[in-house]
Amino acid sequence: MGCKSAGGPSHTQSLKSPANPSSVSLAFGEKLTWTLGEQASVQILKIPSWGHQSLLQMVVRHVKEVYKLLLWFINCPFFCQNRFFQTLVHLLKGNIGTGLLGLPLAVKNAGIVVGPISLLIMGIIAVHCMDILVKCSHHLSTKMRKPFMDYGDAMQYGLEVGPIPFLRRHSIWGRWIVDLFLIITQLGFCCVYFVFLTDNVKQVVQAANGTTTNCNYNETVVLSPTFDSRLYMLCFLPFITLLVFIRNLKYLAPWSLAANVAMLISLIMIYQYIVRGIHYPVTLPYEASFKTYPLFFGTAIFAFEGIGVVLPLENKMQKPRSFRTVLFLGMIIVTVLYISLGTIGYLQFGDNIGASITLNLPNCWLYQAVKLLYSFGIFITYAVQFYVPAEILVPLAVSRVSERWMLAVDLLCRTGLVILTCLLAILIPELDLVISLVGSISSSALALILPPILEIFAFYSDGLPWWAIAKNIIISIIGFVGFVTGTYVSIQEIVLRNSIKNTLNFTASGIL
Repeated sequence: MGCKSAGGPSHTQSLKSPANPSSVSLAFGEKLTWTLGEQASVQILKIPSWGHQSLLQMVVRHVKEVYKLLLWFINCPFFCQNRFFQTLVHLLKGNIGTGLLGLPLAVKNAGIVVGPISLLIMGIIAVHCMDILVKCSHHLSTKMRKPFMDYGDAMQYGLEVGPIPFLRRHSIWGRWIVDLFLIITQLGFCCVYFVFLTDNVKQVVQAANGTTTNCNYNETVVLSPTFDSRLYMLCFLPFITLLVFIRNLKYLAPWSLAANVAMLISLIMIYQYIVRGIHYPVTLPYEASFKTYPLFFGTAIFAFEGIGVVLPLENKMQKPRSFRTVLFLGMIIVTVLYISLGTIGYLQFGDNIGASITLNLPNCWLYQAVKLLYSFGIFITYAVQFYVPAEILVPLAVSRVSERWMLAVDLLCRTGLVILTCLLAILIPELDLVISLVGSISSSALALILPPILEIFAFYSDGLPWWAIAKNIIISIIGFVGFVTGTYVSIQEIVLRNSIKNTLNFTASGIL
């Protein structure tokens, strides 16, 4: 017997599952899930028989076995019937994303002591804001007699019962604000994916001629010259465009499942490498310059921005009151993971740490495969993250044309959105700065600024203690300061790096 999905799609989206659904996660570390019927079959490309078992046939056979094992696990009684475990798994995947790989550089921007302490404090505040959102949702659902509220609903009805008459009349603005930041966040993820794919694949190509089976990091590998990163992005553009043309996520489920496994294996390989050979004594600075701290804030809040999965997961639990236990347990695991990877990664590579820790892995075949595995996962995850803004924006355009042109307009809008994310990535081909900018602009609003404001409005008529109001104002101010300073410093660094690159290119062309 199948089980219902433990967590629907993130944010404001909901998907209808087939009969007898079984929860199948789509994106490891991201914020969307899908359901796959028990009778659905996984189609694997059939390789013609050549009279002997080739290496390719062996790979396909093992892939089939892995799929069978994963689908058995998903349909097993423990996973199907244990809603606590389901919700915990989806909560972990909703918070562990690409921002995780950038945390070692974030710790560098804060300092080896200040960085981990700041991550701990930010984790506590992020969990508290998630708890606030759940509490406000319950309160408003009871008051408005609604069975369930998503983030946008909660913000809209929170303004409707708040103390300001103007906002009560325009409470729909609350939903619009949430949807706007959701679109910015999801398209920002897609921009990050373009840059991540480019940086990692380019490094693999550059080191291809010197790649060996020796994974000793001290071995010098001469990188071969290759074309500009922006051209790599243009090469990925048509393939990603074709990928987002798959409008039914059901057909992406097997590939997304494989992507999840690939990214999980990659993370395990990264961890087992960085824990070995840390240099002592530690001579890294305890605290970094105040000028780089806003970059830390943007990257850290980008990593912690999993607030969109909280309400859908809580709504799917058989015992919603036990969700707080899941929330606190899951976020403790996430925070420990973030602090450990960020700290150990910085200790391992020091000032040479890259925008993504994968860029610091040795240029041997084992870790080149790790980069490609994670890149494959990110490539598939692009379509999953793209689903949220597409479902908000595409119907607005399709509804304005006749039925004859609906499909053409749908595909055209999807193509335009992919081109937009590619152009933004081309304009800002700096992975660390893109992550920090997206985190500062949108993630800080969704995770830190809006939930405390929502609590003040939602509980205004019931009376809220002065210390709770003061606490919420302080958290919102922290989020707003991070929003302003993080955005400013990120843009400033983007302009500075581009000017330096232009100067170097002009000097090099003058020499030639």
